[in-house]
Amino acid sequence: MTIEQIRQNTQQTAAWIKRYNSHLVSAEEAVKVIKSGDKIVVQPGCAAPLELINAMVDRREELENVELYHILVVGDLPYTKPGMEKYFRHKAFFIGANARQAVNEGRADFIPIFLHEVTLLFKRGVIVPDVALIHVSPPDEHGFCSYGIDVGNIKTPAEKAKCVIAQVNKQMPRALGNSFIHVNKLDYIVEVDEPLKELPQIDPDATPEMIEIYDKIGSHIAELIEDGSTLQMGIGAIPDAVLKYLHHKKDLGIHTEMFSDGLIDLIEEGVVNGEKKTLHAGKLIAGFVLGTRRAYNFINNNPIFEFHPQEYVNDPFIISKNDKMVAINSAIEVDLTGQVCSDSIGTRFFSGIGGQVDFVRGAAHSEGGKPIIALPAATKDLKFSKIVSTLRPGAGVVTSRGDVHYVVTEYGVANLYGKTIQERVRALISIAHPNFREELTNYAKTTFKI
Repeated sequence: MTIEQIRQNTQQTAAWIKRYNSHLVSAEEAVKVIKSGDKIVVQPGCAAPLELINAMVDRREELENVELYHILVVGDLPYTKPGMEKYFRHKAFFIGANARQAVNEGRADFIPIFLHEVTLLFKRGVIVPDVALIHVSPPDEHGFCSYGIDVGNIKTPAEKAKCVIAQVNKQMPRALGNSFIHVNKLDYIVEVDEPLKELPQIDPDATPEMIEIYDKIGSHIAELIEDGSTLQMGIGAIPDAVLKYLHHKKDLGIHTEMFSDGLIDLIEEGVVNGEKKTLHAGKLIAGFVLGTRRAYNFINNNPIFEFHPQEYVNDPFIISKNDKMVAINSAIEVDLTGQVCSDSIGTRFFSGIGGQVDFVRGAAHSEGGKPIIALPAATKDLKFSKIVSTLRPGAGVVTSRGDVHYVVTEYGVANLYGKTIQERVRALISIAHPNFREELTNYAKTTFKI
């Protein structure tokens, strides 16, 4: 039902429709409420309200020291460009490619934090936002808008904001679950009708050799997945490769921070049905969507989905309630004792902690759960091993050696759980790239007396 049809509906909806109409403004008018020194929380990912962002940046000469909080945004981030630091300061909970240079040049900031705690910062009042910039679906006949393709990272912060500016888009799907905001909570409404940003899973730089490596990693991971497992899967080449090897599995479930296109075929085939889940049986639990129009259309009013705030989806204690929980996460490098770096390249910040530790710990505490760290054994050019003697100086330990269970490369699976340092070292060298095994072995002989 369109907003035009709803406007002509019963008297019962007249009150909120009147409010909706009275709060309609242009983007330029809406962002005038933003003042110097304000803290702004922005709906991230492919749901970023770009029209509001651009309107805010256009009036930058009237502003200074405006702080913008969010995880990665797909699309342009004009307030991170050189010369914008007088007006805006981005504070990233997870660094996207479009903010990486600004963070490492000191024009933006990085806040290291587990993903399930990002929204808790707002819930607990650690950060009190003055304005929330959100991007939602048109209201239904009861006046409720859906946060659409990013519920998890914005619903809680928006509820704590002093002012909510909503970009209402006819093309935003209605995600179901704990995913709605009522028109009465919107202070300014800006209507748009434009396609959403998309993030395809295809790696444009992947060579045939890399695709073969991803496939080998995917097949190793698939062997660890039992019928009736519940999966957490991210976006990218390795998760996509895993999916190729799951078509013969039965009764899989999904509890993941992020949903993307790759799972759709398995749902339609009935491989993913959630029937054996021990939490939210029959439902696919997620926080947000990063994908293409196919995924957006698929989640629209689809009752198999329940979207929730990230403090719920990524809570390790909630995750652990799913028996046979399998968490699949990637890394930049893993040292011979099992320490995992996945947020920086040495001292250079690259991404963030994200949901890796949330799901590693949740899966570890699940009955029959399997936390998995997956990565190619070496860089694409084969100059560097990703199984390393020691992490690079300044590299961040995202997942500690005490948390790691399975590490997977194209050369096999190393199970480190309950293993001694020497046993870990041997296992990790066995799945390292052959070009580096001698070097790693020589280091291990000297350092670990192997």
